Formats: sequence, C-alpha cells, structure tokens
Amino acid sequence: MSQSEFRSPKGTHDKLPQDHQYMTYIKKAVRHRARQAGFKRIDPPMFEERAVFERGIGNHTDIVEKELFSVGRKGTEEGSDAYALRPEFTAGICRAFIQHGMQELPQPVELYAIGSCFRYDRPQKGRYREFNQFDFEVIGLSDPSLDAQLINVTYQILKDLQIIDRLTLQINNIGTAENRKEYVQALKDYFIGKERNLPELDRARLQTNPLRLLDSKEEDTQILLKRAPTLDQFLSDESKKYHATLLEYLEALGIAYIENPLLVRGLDYYNQTVFEYWDQSTGAQNAVGGGGRYDSLIELLGGKPTPGVGFAGGIERIMWHMKEAGVAPPDKDQVDVFVAQLGPEAKKKCLVLVNELRNLGFHTVGALGEASLKSQMRLADRFQARYALLLGQMEVKEGTIILKDMAAGKQKSMKFEKALPELIKLIGEENLDTYAIRDHLGEFSDPGE
Repeated sequence: MSQSEFRSPKGTHDKLPQDHQYMTYIKKAVRHRARQAGFKRIDPPMFEERAVFERGIGNHTDIVEKELFSVGRKGTEEGSDAYALRPEFTAGICRAFIQHGMQELPQPVELYAIGSCFRYDRPQKGRYREFNQFDFEVIGLSDPSLDAQLINVTYQILKDLQIIDRLTLQINNIGTAENRKEYVQALKDYFIGKERNLPELDRARLQTNPLRLLDSKEEDTQILLKRAPTLDQFLSDESKKYHATLLEYLEALGIAYIENPLLVRGLDYYNQTVFEYWDQSTGAQNAVGGGGRYDSLIELLGGKPTPGVGFAGGIERIMWHMKEAGVAPPDKDQVDVFVAQLGPEAKKKCLVLVNELRNLGFHTVGALGEASLKSQMRLADRFQARYALLLGQMEVKEGTIILKDMAAGKQKSMKFEKALPELIKLIGEENLDTYAIRDHLGEFSDPGE
C-alpha cells in the first residue's frame, strides 16, 4: 500500500480501470439509445456563471443553498463565487440553446450529455462531490408523447444494463406554476400552528420551498402530511388530462409505473410531469435518476418561452446496481498475446512484432526489458495473457518462434512467419479489436465501441 501523504479530496474517488469497464459499458448503452432516437451530443462547460444555476434551479433549492460548488474569478471584483461548477446539465444546456439560436433548428431539439457534475454538500454513502451523469433533453415542444418517448429511452437503457427489474418508475404530475402557487398557500395555511412539530430543516423549507416537505425523510413531517391538502386537489383539468394521456402512452409502450402523489423533485423549474427510478427495496435512497418537464426554464434564463423535458441518470448509482445484480460488463482490456524475448536481436524483432500484432487487432503486451525469460513468463501469468510468443537467440538464428497456450500450458515451435496466421485462427478474426478511419466520408468506424 502506498505511504504517500496525499489522498483524493474528500467526497471524490479515483475511477480505476475496473470502474471504467462499467463506465464504458454504460456510456455505450447511452450513446446507442441516443443515436437510435435522434439525440445529438452536447458538452456544456463544467462551470457557468453562478446566476445560471441560481435563476434556473432556484435560490431555495438544496442545490443552490448548500450544494453549489463555487469557484473564483481571478482579478475581478465579483468575489470568490462568481462561477459555479455544474451541479447538473439542464440549466447549462438551456443556456446554450438560447446562446446558439437553437430555436431556429427543427423542433424539438434533442440533446444528450455525459460527464462530471459537482455538489459541495457533505459526502455520504453513494453521494460524491464529483459524480458522473448522463443527461437527455428534448426542447421546443410540449406534448405528453414526448414525455413518454423520453421515459422510454431511459427505460430501455436501464433494461439494456440489466437493472430495470431492481427499479420502479415513480411518476407524478405537479401541474402548472399557477396550480402549485394555490397549493403552496393551502399547505402554508395547513401548517399554521403546527410549525413547532416540524424538524428544523422542514420548518425552514415551509418558508422557502414548501413543496419540498412532500418528499421529506422526516417521520414527524410525514405524519403531519397525512392530513394535509394534496397537490392533485389543485391540478387544473388540463394538467389532469395531460397526465392521463401520458399514462396511456406508457401503458401502450409496456412500461410499468407507480403513481406517486408525493413526488415533486428538488428543482424549481419543473412543471407537469416528474418521474424518478427508485430502488425497489430502499426507495428514493438509491434512485438512479429522474427528470421531468420544464416549460418555463428557458424563459427564466432570458430566452423566448420554450417548453422542454429532460432526464439525468447517475452513473455511479447505476454501477452500484449492476454490481449488486451481478451484471459484469465484457472485459475488452484482456491481453491476447504476451511477447517475451531474450537478447538484443530478439528484442529488435519483437519490437516490430508487437507493433504488427497491435495493428492486426490483438491486445498485446511486450516485455522488452532485460528480465529473464522465467520472470517474463511470470509477468505473462499476472497479465492473464491467453497466449505467449517467446523469441530467444536460438529462435532468431533459426527463424522460428515459440507459441505457448497459457491456459493449457502447452507450447510449440513454428516458423516465425506462421505465428501471426496461427494466432488469428486461435483468437478468431471476428474477435480482433480493429477500427478504420474513412477520411473521404469523415466517418469513424469502431466495432469495439
């Protein structure tokens, strides 16, 4: 174990090679479904003007109040928190939509993103200060069929990753801003004289963001809410019809759901549809992601009134579920061939041989140091190489090479020029890791991706 005094910062974690096997697999599933559905990749910056998140997410949300990761702007008077690292993608993507005139594109505009997000609040199990998300946004039109299509894309991804059976789709309709305004007032009226029975955090929420009481984890709050007015009592007929139509579409798609009248999501910009994927056993505690409709967000950020609906999935949470379910991504980093050599002439030939093997698509490691053949073969075992090629001074003179099957422990000598055709036959041409860049079409083709 390293004795270095330095460690990764609190709330962060190193993404080690074994983690990347999962992350790569998840990203491939996301990209595959995104391409199928016509989504285009976008990468907004990792930091924005702090006001983008304050205005878009809401000043009285947990994210802005205690989780926004502020960063300074050198040499200006704005102070140390003029910028903030992105806590989520939606606000930045909507800012980009306005800035780059995407309202002139065919509507709706379908965008997706994959990358790191940051929240400063106290780290805990399953919650990091730096974490990874994938994000889908459908901007430009408001229709329950778009909500259904977005939910279906996310459902198919979680199904591809073999964890959908561990999750439940929780869904609700929180109405329009006007519906919620009436409900919030009714909620405040209900709690008059009951504030002292609320935990401290929820007392503060009652004043700043009463809807957050609905998804409070505090038992005392939940007991009081049993007699409180409910949001669905204040929904307009239009909102009820929108929700009923969405549920019909989900049923047509064969997507199971649970209607959850207490689901509100923690961000101010949502309206109408909200949904989350919860852990079947622990509920929201291990939710893998969620989203909803945000028809007023772009206008809040300075654009023209433009509806939208989005989803964000947590990659670390998904990885955890995959591991718990025993879902192992294919290991594409396995070593096919280990090349061992002894002597200066053998080293020169092996240097060229390693290059040829890699260009043919073999995952190849070459031991080109000064170690003995015995120690090189121990290294081949540690790499769990499938085959080894051994080239010593005698083989160089005779124009031969030794091919060893590492699992079987058997080896044979053959002419040097026959080694590559033999390995292709053993590994299988269809299993070689090859790619081609077609310059004339500007295409990149990679069967391994």
